[in-house]
Amino acid sequence: MMNRLLLTISTAMMLFAMGCSTSPDASTGFLEVRMFDAPDNYEQVNVFVERVEMNRADSGEGWEVVSEPEQQYDLLELTNGNFEVIADAELETGTYNQIRLILSRENNNVVIDGEEHSLKIPSGSETGIKLNVNAEILEGIRYVLLLDFDVNRSVVRTGQAPVPGFILQPVIRAISQAESGNIGGSVQSDAEALITAYLDGEEITSTYADPETGSFLLVGLEEGSYTIVIEPGSENYISTQIEDVEVIIGETTDLEEIELEEVSSD
Repeated sequence: MMNRLLLTISTAMMLFAMGCSTSPDASTGFLEVRMFDAPDNYEQVNVFVERVEMNRADSGEGWEVVSEPEQQYDLLELTNGNFEVIADAELETGTYNQIRLILSRENNNVVIDGEEHSLKIPSGSETGIKLNVNAEILEGIRYVLLLDFDVNRSVVRTGQAPVPGFILQPVIRAISQAESGNIGGSVQSDAEALITAYLDGEEITSTYADPETGSFLLVGLEEGSYTIVIEPGSENYISTQIEDVEVIIGETTDLEEIELEEVSSD
């Protein structure tokens, strides 16, 4: 299945939310990083996050460690709103222009047909995965950052059976939860549907419908008018798309129950 890792680094990984909290120090605010993921065809895609670091544009002090999870995450479990919090820290106020994930070189793998294969990281352990975020930490405010980890484009196969090889070349989308909305709905559960959101012709994110309920949730979308494409994995149903789905910041656009057309038996 395909998932996105949201990192409150969401997968899911995988968003930052704005909410009021009382800070013990007037010069600090709070950062939460959620990780989530997007769909793909592996049984597991496991990455080991050693550290999360932030870089403040005006400090001149370089990278600051905000979290040391030292934990492995299966990106494929982070879908339909599921996420892992990989950082929850109190930071000095100011604008942080970059986030960096330091991954282990040794503890990353993919699982296919029950067999584990090493997932190599060319330079992740030395320089880390750097993302521009422009996160403004305000006094007493919690800022939630969403990291959408696109597994489909991030995992690159370098060899074929019986000895396949895999390299992780991370493709991650970062967005503030306070500046995003969601799209939700449901389809027939036996359709095994992949749901993808496009904005101005560009693929933004995707997820699989829940195999038991058929429900789905696309999270961390900037405001705009989207095209939603539903592609059944089952041959019993026909693909469809829904145009002009509006996303409003701070809200979830509910597409409710979408009845996919069945393939004619004639």
